[in-house]
Amino acid sequence: MKIGKDYIGVGGGILIFNEKDEILLLKRGIKSKNEIGFWQKPGGEVDYGEKVSRSMKREVKEETGLTVEIWGYLPHTDHIIEKDQQHWVAFNYLGRVVSGVARIMEPQKCEELNWFSLENLPKGTQQTTRESVENFLKGKYIEI
Repeated sequence: MKIGKDYIGVGGGILIFNEKDEILLLKRGIKSKNEIGFWQKPGGEVDYGEKVSRSMKREVKEETGLTVEIWGYLPHTDHIIEKDQQHWVAFNYLGRVVSGVARIMEPQKCEELNWFSLENLPKGTQQTTRESVENFLKGKYIEI
């Protein structure tokens, strides 16, 4: 049985802001589960027994080497990927860097890493990231 395909997967990510109010995005590599070549916020899937916010911080650390704090929560995304016949429910957070320098920690899953302004997202930005940015800009989030 495959997560996201045989049953709905649970995951998410964090829009991480730097001091210039840019967000960190990763370009999905050839070993990604889906949407290869798309840009996304750091994140991943939730492990059994793990709280969602803790799993997002873990995923960010594994992917980028950054330690982050979460300061906000955005609406979730029903991420239905027709091409790959996958369905994920993505929890979306807002965060900032506590320590570290962003770098590619999983080169098989991430081809590139860069900071982008909210008004100038790269072509091929993934649905969960686009929706998170749109909701943030509309003020649709809760500070936590």
